[in-house]
Amino acid sequence: MAIAGGNITLDSTEGMDKISQTDKVTSPYFSDGTTELLAASIVTSSLTDTNETYFFGISNSSTLTTEEFNVAFGSLNGFGAAVAANTKSETEAIYKQYASLLLAPTEVTGGFIISSPASAGANSSGRDDEIYILTSRRSNMKDRLNKGNWQISLSGSNTVGTGPSTVPGDDGLLHLKDDSSTTEATATPVGDRYNIVSCSSAGAIATTSTVKNFGFFYPNLGIMVFSANELSASIPGCFNERLTTVSFNSASGFSPAGSQQGFGFANTSDDTTNRKTGLRFVNCLALSTGGKLSFRDEEDQVSAQYFCRVRSGQMNFSNNPTFVSGSLNELRQTTMKGNPTTFITSVQLYNDAGDMVAVGNLSTPLKKNFSSEATIKVKLTY
Repeated sequence: MAIAGGNITLDSTEGMDKISQTDKVTSPYFSDGTTELLAASIVTSSLTDTNETYFFGISNSSTLTTEEFNVAFGSLNGFGAAVAANTKSETEAIYKQYASLLLAPTEVTGGFIISSPASAGANSSGRDDEIYILTSRRSNMKDRLNKGNWQISLSGSNTVGTGPSTVPGDDGLLHLKDDSSTTEATATPVGDRYNIVSCSSAGAIATTSTVKNFGFFYPNLGIMVFSANELSASIPGCFNERLTTVSFNSASGFSPAGSQQGFGFANTSDDTTNRKTGLRFVNCLALSTGGKLSFRDEEDQVSAQYFCRVRSGQMNFSNNPTFVSGSLNELRQTTMKGNPTTFITSVQLYNDAGDMVAVGNLSTPLKKNFSSEATIKVKLTY
């Protein structure tokens, strides 16, 4: 039977009996424990028709019911959606929802200004009226998406629909990542924001002043906003498919010419039909064998170290009723008189309400008497 111990009050003031630190721990993002979702495994999740008027899910073909990402298309003009009389279109609602969420109050009405006029951007000036939004799964991203350590690879058809588009990149694909390795973050109401820029297949970012800005990356929310005009400038899609209602098609190749519909980002200027424009992003991920999503999550791991100091006059006896005997509570063993010897075998931590929140057992019993003192360090990680 274990011998009951006593109580010692800790000074939990930081730097006294407690020292804490926070470490950032990264791990693979995807549900199957990997860092990449390759083109051959990219499929759309099964959603209701109502949901698909707003967004589409991206899943692994081996786990169809698990959405790894969601992708949506937003248009300030309401393009690409069926608009009933006296109502707002779904694409307009999406644009304004993310503008209200991500932009400062003074910037919401101005919309997203992504393409940089100072570089070879698709917009010479003004805002991006059409955007694609890629949002991560909350349980996958943990505290945030790991910046500087993700990459999206896209491909598509050229303007005549006879083969893959020639896009910036060393392998004919458009590779995108954030510029956190070269540029300081921009402060926003939802945390740091980085630009999404093109890179090589190995993830190297050009250092020239003409680097194109394809979008904004918000790591704390796990959200990426892409300029539809900038994507269309690099991967325009098949000839004369602007008014095409897109369907998911993971087939590779371009035969016959123009058969691949929705493998490009050509914007629609029609606002009377649901064009399922968000599927263009999914198709351009799944088209090429080089297409992929590569991500890691990030989590703040807090470690608190408590120094339990046992002074010379503490923990030399026990509150266990078997320690004493008789009506006078005399020590059962005469050897316990004077300078008794006890052994500390475990430490329990309690909160202010008296609830035990942690317990730790020593690897070997710690000998204790009036002639000795001890400091036991307890480390909690959460």
